[in-house]
Amino acid sequence: MRKWTIPSILLLLFLLALIPDQGRNIQAKAEDESDKLVDPPKVEEKLGAVPNGLSTDSDVAKREAESISKRSLRNNAEKFEFQAEVSRLMDIIINSLYSNKDIFLRELISNASDALDKIRFLSLTDKEVLGEGDNTNLEIQIKLDKEKKILSIRDRGIGMTKEDLIKHLGTIAKSGTSAFVEKMQTSGDLNLIGQFGVGFYSVYLVADYVEVISKHNDDKQYVWESKADGAFAISEDTWNEPLGRGTEIRLHLRDEAGEYLEESKLKELVQKYSEFINFPIYIWASKEVDVDVPADEDDSSDEEEKAEKEEETEKSESESESEDEDEDSEKKPKTKTVKETTFEWELLNDVKAIWLRNPKEVTEEEYAKFYHSLVKDFSDEKPLAWSHFNAEGDVEFKAVLFVPPKAPHDLYESYYNTNKANLKLYVRRVFISDEFDELLPKYLNFLKGLVDSDTLPLNVSREMLQQHSSLKTIKKKLIRKALDMIRKIAEEDPDESTGKDKKDVEKFSDDDDKKGQYTKFWNEFGKSIKLGIIEDAANRNRLAKLLRFESTKSDGKLTSLDQYISRMKAGQKDIFYITGANKEQLEKSPFLERLKKKNYEVIFFTDPVDEYLMQYLMDYEDKKFQNVSKEGLKLGKDTKDKELKESFKELTKWWKGALASENVDDVKVSNRLDNTPCVVVTSKYGWSANMERIMQSQTLSDASKQAYMRGKRVLEINPRHPIIKELQERVVKDPEDAGVQQTAQLIYQTALMESGFSLNDPKDFASRIYSTVKSSLNISPDAAVEEEDDVEETDADTEMKESSAAKEDVDTEYSGKDEL
Repeated sequence: MRKWTIPSILLLLFLLALIPDQGRNIQAKAEDESDKLVDPPKVEEKLGAVPNGLSTDSDVAKREAESISKRSLRNNAEKFEFQAEVSRLMDIIINSLYSNKDIFLRELISNASDALDKIRFLSLTDKEVLGEGDNTNLEIQIKLDKEKKILSIRDRGIGMTKEDLIKHLGTIAKSGTSAFVEKMQTSGDLNLIGQFGVGFYSVYLVADYVEVISKHNDDKQYVWESKADGAFAISEDTWNEPLGRGTEIRLHLRDEAGEYLEESKLKELVQKYSEFINFPIYIWASKEVDVDVPADEDDSSDEEEKAEKEEETEKSESESESEDEDEDSEKKPKTKTVKETTFEWELLNDVKAIWLRNPKEVTEEEYAKFYHSLVKDFSDEKPLAWSHFNAEGDVEFKAVLFVPPKAPHDLYESYYNTNKANLKLYVRRVFISDEFDELLPKYLNFLKGLVDSDTLPLNVSREMLQQHSSLKTIKKKLIRKALDMIRKIAEEDPDESTGKDKKDVEKFSDDDDKKGQYTKFWNEFGKSIKLGIIEDAANRNRLAKLLRFESTKSDGKLTSLDQYISRMKAGQKDIFYITGANKEQLEKSPFLERLKKKNYEVIFFTDPVDEYLMQYLMDYEDKKFQNVSKEGLKLGKDTKDKELKESFKELTKWWKGALASENVDDVKVSNRLDNTPCVVVTSKYGWSANMERIMQSQTLSDASKQAYMRGKRVLEINPRHPIIKELQERVVKDPEDAGVQQTAQLIYQTALMESGFSLNDPKDFASRIYSTVKSSLNISPDAAVEEEDDVEETDADTEMKESSAAKEDVDTEYSGKDEL
């Protein structure tokens, strides 16, 4: 027993000594594996290596690759929990605010610009904050790695300390989801972008893992990382390349966001959203260049051999020179040109934001260049006019408006169906949207330009910004400036000088560029001004000053209402106008006979929209508008009017009864006719003949519903015309005479057509005309049409007709194929 006791004790002690070592080895192994998973990679320890020594570029690249390939938070990083429900938060950001994924780049560049603004502001009082070397270059750099699906945005701005990273990148969660939603739905201060919160989180629209590397002058370099899964981590950065100062954001893009790894896509987004950022934006772009490389002996061309032979022949002329040339040719290696891909920093925003400058300092050429860049129009035509102004007060903004040289071909085709405006909205030089149709009314949607405001929120959706109270103030000022700009085109046009002082005429007479500009504007956009009078009651009078039209005294040129009023006769109280299909037709209208004779000016309105226009434009400068084809026309007092009305009272009464079936409201003695026996006018507030024609031509018009809008028709007769006088005598003799009744009906139908109306029964009118022709030719009313002899067709004739018809069908078919 004692013999085995001592060996057993020794064996037991030996085993106990081994157990702690194995535990320590197991623990060390576990820690090693953990470090491999989550810790920043370290330099491989090799023989002769210094653990804390400086690494080579290849080592840095290797460690970076290993670092960014891990999609889990680093083990030694300090972890933080988001205080709000991140899933709810991301749902608000992605679904409510950002309907377009492209916006993420706009937000990141905006943040980078803010950071650069801050360091530039600090440098005004302390130049040392900028540092030395590359740190003094205030710029934004974009770089992508297609293989690893990483997009990087780097700025040399103020950077962030560890405390800043915790505070600013947790703003949304820190404020609480409910509080954030409340802020978004109220009209309070929505400008959270300044806190690097909402805008930054748009990166998760395209990335599933994000690293933010930042270096502030007052702190070390730190890395913020998160997968938006409820936590983020911050650790001191000891493995990435030192930034010096600023921030670099690395987006590990999702598989479905591969389009953002294309240079062309990134360039497009920068030029669309961030073209006018104050700081230069560069992209690490690929470029193919021609490079001379050593050529193989077999690749030598015949031309080179010929060149050598020529050199040999030249030796005979000068042996000394030829020897030198031979030595040089032997020294020069043979080369060939090949395509090689190189990378370099390419500037993306070379167009300057001229609206930030003083308008007096910007030249016409700069405005024209900016216009072409803004609207992507690279023709040689300059805009007709522009307005560059700064608005101050409750809402501060800067704007540049342009009148294009030509109207788009579809400007009015989808006038009420399109929401897109040609005015771009910027907030602090960052493009927000061109779909804010509330910035300008629809009738001004032909204007191009932009608005840049420092007071509007940058980070909310179009729908929310539409409800912002500042937009109403901006819209009001924009309309006023736009109308002033258009008015200025007319004022500077020498062709518009009628009625101006001689000094004004001389002032603009030498400016040939301005000559005819307003006529050009009116031909392109005149309909928009008319639509504005219909839609914008507040600015109706200002828009009316911009109206142009032809008249009986304009000699084929455009004239204005002010010019019309300056030519009005003494005692004239109304502005006379007439509507119709074209000017040539209106010039021959019987409604103008007496007006022309008395030297009254009448405006021609030939655009279909003019009928709607005059329903809203009731007066101008205390002058009423009077349609000369409607009731109520007054041309001064005539002492004989009462006598004429009384003398023709019997005729008018008889004629009204004869036209009872034609819905004629009344028959009156006219004061507007000179050479025409009679015309048909409508009631003052009903449709004119031209309006009836327009409504009947509508595709979806309903005749039954239009009946109540038709004006009451009144037949006006010319008491001085011989036809009317003769008709009166016949009626006095025998009011029941059928011939007289037929003549009266024919005269009315003729007047109806001449006044612009369409006949309800054209067949009846034609029959009356033929009866009148028979009478004038002394043909008996009972004369019948000669009957045609009936000839029976034979079978042979029938077959011949069928065969000829079939042949025609075949010929038609082949001709159709030839055309195709």
